Amino acid sequence: MNKTVVITGASRGIGRSVALQLAASGYRVAVNGTQQSSISFVVEEIRQHGGEASGYCANVADPAQVTAMMDAVVMKYGSIDVLIHNAGIVQDRKCIHMSDEEWKSVMDVHLNGAFYCIRRALPYMPDQGGDILLLTSTAGLNGSVGQVNYSAAKAGMLGMVWTLAEELRHRHIRINAIAPAALTDMTRPVIEHLKEKYARRHEPFPAYWEIGHSDDVAHFIHILLEQADEDLTGEIFGINGSMATQWQKPSRAWSMNDPAAFFKNRKERQAELHIP
Repeated sequence: MNKTVVITGASRGIGRSVALQLAASGYRVAVNGTQQSSISFVVEEIRQHGGEASGYCANVADPAQVTAMMDAVVMKYGSIDVLIHNAGIVQDRKCIHMSDEEWKSVMDVHLNGAFYCIRRALPYMPDQGGDILLLTSTAGLNGSVGQVNYSAAKAGMLGMVWTLAEELRHRHIRINAIAPAALTDMTRPVIEHLKEKYARRHEPFPAYWEIGHSDDVAHFIHILLEQADEDLTGEIFGINGSMATQWQKPSRAWSMNDPAAFFKNRKERQAELHIP
């Protein structure tokens, strides 16, 4: 294989599962995180199973640290074939109560971090083909109450995917997004809170929240990277257990020349188009 993959936020959860899966498939894995002990644990786990890995402690919200990390990866492995931006944090709160720092910290890790990593990895990616994967969320596709920072950051990634799919096409570099539903350290508190909430109400737990595991996401990512289709770019895939979903880029629903008429009978037009 001899391909090098950089995975941000790879010391736990989905990132760790992806690192283990790709290492088992022959990738040289650059494991990123912010806690050296956790990074070292994953690197050692990969090596014990016969894989090749190295660790890089860097905060993706800091462009200087991202620069140093990418330079170090290339110094060791020569190039970067795949970049997977998985690092993330949450600072959940209703908008009216959200502080500027809670907004900024989430945007810095998810959205700014994606840009810093992509911008610094691109010079080292081969022109004969490479892959960039961004971990987005259904919060960025549908919105999520109490997560205006997280939803905005994840939605911003979609604009990156659609734009860079065209910018990078001539270099045969693909970019896609994954919206996972998996039980991780970040999602577990939310799921447990909801289970308690529905139990108190004596209501059934919604099937929507019955989610898969991080290994399911890793398996799908491995299959995606193995696809040889150069046109497989600019797409958003949802993963929940063994269920894979392809999300469509928004398209125009209707247009009218009369602004007043535009709003008249709006609900009827929505019903015709099956818009909820």
